[in-house]
Amino acid sequence: MVTLAEVAQHAGVSASTVSYVLSGKRSISTTTRQRVERSIRELGYHPNAGARALASSRSNIIALMVPLRTDMYVPVMMEIAIAVATTARTHGYDVLLLTGEEGPDAVRRVTGSGLADAMILMDVQLDDERLPLLRQTDRPSVLIGLPADTTGLTCVDLDFTATGALCVEHLAALGHRDVAVIGEAPAVYERHTGFAERTLDGLRSRARETGVRLLHRPCEGGYDAMAVTLARILDERPGTTGFVVQNESAVEPLLALLRQQGRAVPEDVSVVAICPEQVAVQASVRLTSVAIPAQEMGRHAVERLVAKLDDRGTDDVVLIEPALTVRASTGPAAH
Repeated sequence: MVTLAEVAQHAGVSASTVSYVLSGKRSISTTTRQRVERSIRELGYHPNAGARALASSRSNIIALMVPLRTDMYVPVMMEIAIAVATTARTHGYDVLLLTGEEGPDAVRRVTGSGLADAMILMDVQLDDERLPLLRQTDRPSVLIGLPADTTGLTCVDLDFTATGALCVEHLAALGHRDVAVIGEAPAVYERHTGFAERTLDGLRSRARETGVRLLHRPCEGGYDAMAVTLARILDERPGTTGFVVQNESAVEPLLALLRQQGRAVPEDVSVVAICPEQVAVQASVRLTSVAIPAQEMGRHAVERLVAKLDDRGTDDVVLIEPALTVRASTGPAAH
């Protein structure tokens, strides 16, 4: 690991000058500051928070990596983050929130600087670039999400494969044979985000088993994008009577557009949503839904991480079983 003295030597200044640049406690000339900052970047130096701790080798901080992307539903991410923070406090840990899209660099920053004792990672992709670094470091970590290969990792997630299967089963049992899936924004699938891909796997496999014709269309969400997506679905599959929505920002626009077209829910078409409970019960039609157990996911992740920090934990995968709640948006298929 690069030391402060090495940065000073590289920049041709004293160690105290580097320290002042980092702390901002003294005024340093612009030229000198820029030279020091350039050396810090080139050498990959990180001030070691752990080394500064007076009484302990631990910082009692958990780093939570939540890349806040425009194509993700931020309220769910924040609900998980709040559950992580409140559970962490009960175990005597504070949470450092890292919201940038830094990928492996964020992991290097935490492992190389002593910023935190352990890490929780969200927005996990099937072949996530951060995983090789996690497997190499001795710093404990937990993923909220499921990559393709879970070897040597601890993961907590809703069983999204079972979730997709459950949605199809429910509609198939009601006699629906043409079902359209309104998915997340295209970028979510382009990144091969785990939860979206696994939901699709569950939807498709159970559709084959039950004889349901399935059509999947990503959607940016919002009224205009939903209007285009719905028009395309009904043009390609005019006999569609069931919808599965995995995109919170598309829920209300879809219901509004169906009303405008004179398609009654659930008499003409049925809608099932994979979304937070609050979204389902506050929609203009109370939605049959599989809830996202955000608080449970956050709590499980912290408990497993604390067990690892106390040398009690083992690498395992915790999949929370989905539960479908039937409300006013689903009924028998119209014939």
